[in-house]
Amino acid sequence: MFPSDLEIAQNAAIKPIQSIAANLDIDPELLELYGKYKAKLPLSLINEEKIAKSNLILVSALNPTMAGEGKTMTSIGLSDGLNRIGKKAAVALREPSLGPVFGMKGGAAGGGYCQVIPMTDINLHFTGDFSAIEKANNLLSALIDNNIQNRTNNLNIDPRTVVWKRVMDMNDRSLRHIIIGVGGSSNGIPREEGFNITPASEVMAILCLSKGFEDLKNRLGNIFIGFTFDKTPVFARDLKAQGAMALLLKDAILPNLVQTLEGNPAFLHGGPFANIAQGTNSILATKMALSLVDYVVTEAGFGADLGAEKFLDIKCPYGNLKPKAVVLVATIRALRHHGGAKKEAYNTPNLDFVQLGFENLEKHIENCKKFGLTPVVSINFFPNDSEQEVAWVQQKCAAMGVSAVVSYGFSKGSDGNIELANTVVAMIESGQNNYKQLYDWALPIEEKIKTIATEIYGADDVEYSPKAKIQLKTIKSLGYEHLPVCMAKTQKSLSDNEKLIGRPRNFSVTVREFEFAAGAGFIVPILGDIMRMPGLPTIPASEGMDIDANGNITGLS
Repeated sequence: MFPSDLEIAQNAAIKPIQSIAANLDIDPELLELYGKYKAKLPLSLINEEKIAKSNLILVSALNPTMAGEGKTMTSIGLSDGLNRIGKKAAVALREPSLGPVFGMKGGAAGGGYCQVIPMTDINLHFTGDFSAIEKANNLLSALIDNNIQNRTNNLNIDPRTVVWKRVMDMNDRSLRHIIIGVGGSSNGIPREEGFNITPASEVMAILCLSKGFEDLKNRLGNIFIGFTFDKTPVFARDLKAQGAMALLLKDAILPNLVQTLEGNPAFLHGGPFANIAQGTNSILATKMALSLVDYVVTEAGFGADLGAEKFLDIKCPYGNLKPKAVVLVATIRALRHHGGAKKEAYNTPNLDFVQLGFENLEKHIENCKKFGLTPVVSINFFPNDSEQEVAWVQQKCAAMGVSAVVSYGFSKGSDGNIELANTVVAMIESGQNNYKQLYDWALPIEEKIKTIATEIYGADDVEYSPKAKIQLKTIKSLGYEHLPVCMAKTQKSLSDNEKLIGRPRNFSVTVREFEFAAGAGFIVPILGDIMRMPGLPTIPASEGMDIDANGNITGLS
């Protein structure tokens, strides 16, 4: 029987973090240690001259299924594979959220023999970054309600217009919509409120897009709160909140260094959602990794229509990053799903389903090429994949001018990713990739949205609800038309309808409403209902977790 992820991680020969840092030529005096195996690194290690010479590799995927396609695992495995073939490489990832860890999805430290460690620490409190983000977010909430309550230092905020929500890093559906300020006049002004999960906080998005501490403070000050009774916009800077919020983030802004199972460097920092925010780790961690190694593998959340598009259209321009290669993760099981297979048939070989489902992967390949990047497809191998199915997918990819490599990282670690690593290096060295943005930020908002909807999703047109049209006028009146758009939609489909699997055609998408993250620096068109505070499943993962008297953890994955 194959060991569990936890068993593999617990049995790993983990190295002191000073050893990992020494391999990166980092002075041990610069390490801010969090125990034996974790450290924060100073921003002074970022070297723009070295960054320009290094190679950034983005890992994305087709539209995901409930089973998961192994994107994080592939990112880690590719990094290990690159080191295995003699390249100096590192992986740069997001930090896991406690909500999914205790809910249904589980942790986000990879899987099998492609993991980052110490796995239990990473999946739990890690270095406290999420807690700091939560506190900074909720400090602003407290300042807002205090100002509304205060008669002598009042900004005249209309409580009905406050859009800022509190956050907590846990799945708790009962906090989505609440009433606060009840119990008498001394307890505040009653109003509707709610909680988001911490990765959905704009503070998280800001931290991950900031280029330094001053930029962080400026962005925090630009957070939009709501309006006064005379319709004047109110920002966090009006409450003089940015200094104290930044103070709470003084350590959280520093990237974290850990290691893979094979003792290679891993930079974990930040964790914004990929459907409501940009869905990728921080600019600072990515740039620090590029400053210290020659090849950096990073990932973007969900499918390439969400995570990769935002990485390439938002993160890269803000960070002046230029990826040299893209890897698209696919599984035969996911292709069966997109071909119409029901859940009970996901693990049964069926070439007909794979052939129909390939349309989804085909569209993502086409989309990558629109950014000037010919992807490498990584087929994450499962034991029930038939040779016929795998060979057919490889042949179809080859007909599109794309290499499709089978990855055996889960069971073999770097040994199972040598071919993938060599293929990615060959793609970079060929010089054929030349990254470009999909759209110009200066375009009108409607044109930017239509470009993404038609070019990336394959939609025929974009429709707007009456509410969205009114909100769009407000966004324009506030002077935010120049910002990029961060589309919020289901990850399960290329369309805004999760039931339209495969490659939908002859459809329109509807912008139901707008939000804007003035601090982070993007506009959020919302397509459908997007969950910012998940609930726990009927049987949460937490029920299978335990710790004994000796500190041995079980059930965490």
